[in-house]
Formats: sequence, structure tokens, C-alpha cells
Amino acid sequence: MSSESLDCKCRLFGRKWFATVLLLLFSAAPGYTNSAEAMVSDSPPGLLAAVPFVLLLLGIGLFPLILPHVWHYDSIKVLFTMALSVPVALLLPAETTQHALLEYFAFMALIGSLFVVAGNIHLEATWRGTPLTNTALLAVGAILANLLGTTGASMLLIRVLLGTNRGRSRQVHLVIFFIFIVSNTAGLLTPLGDPPLFLGFLHGVPFTWTFGLMPQWLFVNGTLLGLFWLIDTRLAEKTTDMGSGQSSTVNLAPGIHQLASTLFVQGEHNLFFLLGIVAAVLLKGRLGEGMFSLVASGGLMLLMGGLSIRTTPAALRRLNGFSWGPVLEVGILFAGLFVTMGPAIQILEHKSPELGIHHAWQYFWLTGILSSLLDNAPTYVAFASLALGGSGLGSSANFGDLAHWEGGAILAAISCGAVFMGANTYIGNGPNFMVKSIAESQGVRMPGFFGYMIWSGAILVPLFGLCSLLFF
Repeated sequence: MSSESLDCKCRLFGRKWFATVLLLLFSAAPGYTNSAEAMVSDSPPGLLAAVPFVLLLLGIGLFPLILPHVWHYDSIKVLFTMALSVPVALLLPAETTQHALLEYFAFMALIGSLFVVAGNIHLEATWRGTPLTNTALLAVGAILANLLGTTGASMLLIRVLLGTNRGRSRQVHLVIFFIFIVSNTAGLLTPLGDPPLFLGFLHGVPFTWTFGLMPQWLFVNGTLLGLFWLIDTRLAEKTTDMGSGQSSTVNLAPGIHQLASTLFVQGEHNLFFLLGIVAAVLLKGRLGEGMFSLVASGGLMLLMGGLSIRTTPAALRRLNGFSWGPVLEVGILFAGLFVTMGPAIQILEHKSPELGIHHAWQYFWLTGILSSLLDNAPTYVAFASLALGGSGLGSSANFGDLAHWEGGAILAAISCGAVFMGANTYIGNGPNFMVKSIAESQGVRMPGFFGYMIWSGAILVPLFGLCSLLFF
């Protein structure tokens, strides 16, 4: 694709976003209410009202597996989403739909702006991948995931990992652990890190609350980094040059200074736009609930993304293989999810005492299992709503009140389950399939859906069991 064509698509995408913003502002302004008023009512809807939400989740999880060639088309996703969400939007009270759309705008502003800024930073590395440098790169990715989001950090670093290990005959474990850590478990410490946590932030969870999950983050990611170093050291002791077919011993000794001396960064001015996005999120927390805070923070995020595109040469996006496809897919599907999850949330809040889920470990595993098979963002909202209904905090409470209920253990379990266990399958979190596709395009023979689950079942499930015993 030529740079002119890509920039044309960028401008068209921006115009569509601008039109959407205006539509949201004018439609929501007359009747906007806060989240408690919009999402909770004294009488829950019937169980049938949750069917569109359930069908949408099942479709997102199953269609890419059973109908991959059909699901590839955005028009199919649009029709599927509209068929399930439009009837719900028409039947719900107007203020409920308005609130859902405004939260969708804030959510997509964050996801889209982080995606754009990360896509405008190009990294090239010339060092040779060793267990030490590979582990250090994954550790850097674990930190960046909390600033750029798991998607942004994955797109920024996966080509560096593959490029520095080009020529090694065994590369599958590199990509597997990259998905485990950078694309999933690392994004636990800030609302920027993973979409479920940002949804919690929109529902009242303080920005700094996730900092308290540092013990779980250190345990899971530290263990994975240690396991990776052991496995990579074993496999790198004797490897095969893929070009010549000759066996050679890999030098395991080079120091960390390689990471600094042979890393070339282009588009580094985008780091300022990244700081602007962080400032926008903090602004939302400062302003609190209300339409103004959502629009002001979301508008600032969009401004950062727009300036990033405007000031970065298209050649850098082309080098990164930048495409609007992933963020457009998220935008289409989450428009339906934000609308249809309203009735499902109300039902969970009212029915939670009857379901017998009371302990943190139950929330950890149930949230995690569903996050492995469905999208982890709406799964987080569903179980947080379930916990809110069983907490006895009252109809005016929000997810932020769960941060203090029972010492925050339940919300911590839901957060960790959603973020960590998205790594269990390729469909558990958005970056997983994207990383897999990039690796395959560079010649890495990645395992299939169930082959990947053998890796996650052998490594992640026992680790999460230990995490459950230690923390929940």
C-alpha cells in the first residue's frame, strides 16, 4: 500500500471519528446521567434481555474459528453487531443508551490513540538474540505494556524480538512467551495496560488502585521471565542457522549494553503524545463522573492520536506494517458490546445472591476461564457487576466501591483473572492473534489453536493455580 493511500485512509478514519464524536455529544447532552442512574434500576429486565449480549460474546469467540473466511470482512461484523445491538438500543431507556455510547467513545479514544501512537514509533535492533537480551526485551515489554497497553507494546516489540533472533531454528517459544507476558499478563498495573482495567476506571475504580496489584504482577511475570530464560538458554545452547543449515554455538555472554548501543528509534517524538494520553486519563480521574469528563479526556486522547499521524512520516507506519484493521474490528464489536451489556449487567446485579459466588478465588477462576474463551473486557464488567450485586453496597455504588469492599480482594481477583488468563488462548485477548500473524508472516511455524493451549495448559494454568493459593 502506498503512503498516499494509507494517509488517505487515516484522514477518512479521522473524519468518521469526528462525526461520531459530534453525534454522541449532541445526542447525550440533554439526558446524560451518571453511571449509577443509567445502569441500575429497581426492577431488572427479563433474562431474554441478556441474550443479545451472550450471542455477541459467543460470536466473537467462535466465528473466527469456525467461519474465518467470512468473519474476515468488516461488513459481516457490522451486520452481526447491528442485528444484536440495535433492538436493545431501541428498547432501553434513552439515557442508558446515551451513557453506554459515551463510555464507548472514551474507551475507543484510549484504545485508538495508543494504537496510533505505538504504530508511529519504529524500532530496529542489530544485536543477536541471546537468552539474556531476549529476557531483558520481554522485561522491557512488561513495563511498556502498562504505558502503551498490551496491544501497543506488542506491536512495538514483536518485530524487534523476531529480527534479533532471525536465523534460529527454534523460535516458537519466543513468540509464545511474548504473548504470555507482553500481550497479556504484564498489563495489570494501570488502566492503560489492558481494556478491562480501563473499563473499571470508567466505572469509578481509582487510577492508582491497580498499583496495589504489584505483588501479583511481580509473581506471575517474574516467574514467566525466569522460566523463559531457562528454556531459551537450553534451546540456544545448540541452534541451527536456518540459512545455512549448519549447527553453531550461540554466545550466551553478551551484556545488556547491547540493548542500548544497537537499538535505533524513529518517531521518538511520539513519546510526548503518549504522555498526553496519560495526562488525559489522569484528567478523567480528576474530573470524576459526568459527560464533560468523558468528552474532555476522550477528546484530548483523540487529539494526541491525530497529532501523531500528522507529524509522523507515513514511511514509518509502512515499516511497522501499520493497518487500521485491528482497531476497526475492536471499534465495530465493542459498539455492540457496550450497548448490549447493559441489561446483562442489571440482571447479574439483581441475581448475584442466588448464584453462590462469594469467594475471591471463585471470581479469579470464573473470570479467567471466560476471559480465555471470550473477550476479557466485557467479562470483567460482568463479574464486577456480579460482585457489586452481592456486596450489599446499594444501587448507587460503582466498581470503585469494590476497591474497598472486603479489602479489595474480590476486585483484585476479577482484575487478575481477566488480565492474566487472556493469555490462555489465541482468542483471549486482541494482541494474541495479531502477534501470531506477524510471527507466521516472518516464517515462524506457530502452533494451532489447541497446540497453543498445550503450552498455556502446561505453563500458565499451574502458575495461576499457585497465584490463586498465594493471593486469593
